[in-house]
This record gives sequence, structure tokens and C-alpha cells, in this order.
Amino acid sequence: MLQRLFFASTALICLTVLGNMTIARGDTPHTNGTSHHHKTMEIAPGQPVPSVNLVVHPDTKKGWNLEVKVTNFSFALLSVNTAAKPGEGHAHLYVNGQKIARLYGNWYYLEDLPPGKNRITVSLNSNSHEGLVSNGKAIQDTTIIEVPTKSTQKY
Repeated sequence: MLQRLFFASTALICLTVLGNMTIARGDTPHTNGTSHHHKTMEIAPGQPVPSVNLVVHPDTKKGWNLEVKVTNFSFALLSVNTAAKPGEGHAHLYVNGQKIARLYGNWYYLEDLPPGKNRITVSLNSNSHEGLVSNGKAIQDTTIIEVPTKSTQKY
């Protein structure tokens, strides 16, 4: 009985470690290192290819104002969860690989981040949530925000 318990607990630990390694590496259909799964939608030949540019503006009081500049793409809040239409949808915001919000417009206020380097990614998605892809590459932009630790902050 004790031997079975030992083997079962060892197997559980191994599965947990392997699962965490997969998440940490970002093994997903997306190329942005996120642990969120959605299907993808390739932009059809002849269709205008959307683009996204993430610009980070430090807020004057606290946090960051994220500006999501897009071309050949329209945010469509009222069409979320409907059939995909070329060049229309919403964005997904990821912080350090974790999806934290859907974006239905060009601006988002990000209040807190942990100390150190933080990877901020915005991906464009269709109304039906597929990640938009062009030539096999996700349509997204990533920037790094470095937050100083308390010991490195200037007073």
C-alpha cells in the first residue's frame, strides 16, 4: 500500500512539473508565449492585412497608459461573439503570458506590474475570438516594461 501511494504521488508530481514547464515555455498555438488557447484565422490573400503597434505611455501619477494603434482593423464591441469578418474584432492583452483583458478600443490603463521586466503583448482577434494571422504569423505587438525594485528606485 505504501509503495502504491509513493508511485501515485511521484506520478502526480511529475505531471504537475511537466504541465508547469509547458505553460512556462508558452507552448500554445499562438506565437506570443501566452497560455491562452484560441483558434487562428489566416488573412485571405487579397485582403488588407491588419497591423498593431503597442505604445506605452507612463502615467503621470501611477501605472501606464497603453495605446493600441491599428491599421486595416476596426474594434467592433457590438459584434463580439458573432461570425468573423475580415478586419474587424477586438484585441487581447497579455501581461507576462497571461491574458488579462479584451480590448474594444485603442486605450487601456494598466495600473500595477510586478518589479522587473514585464512582457506586454496585444494580439488582434476576430469577432469570434480567432487570433488573426498573416503568412502563418500572429498579428500582435509586444513591448517590455521594466519596473524598478524598491531598492533601485531613486528618491
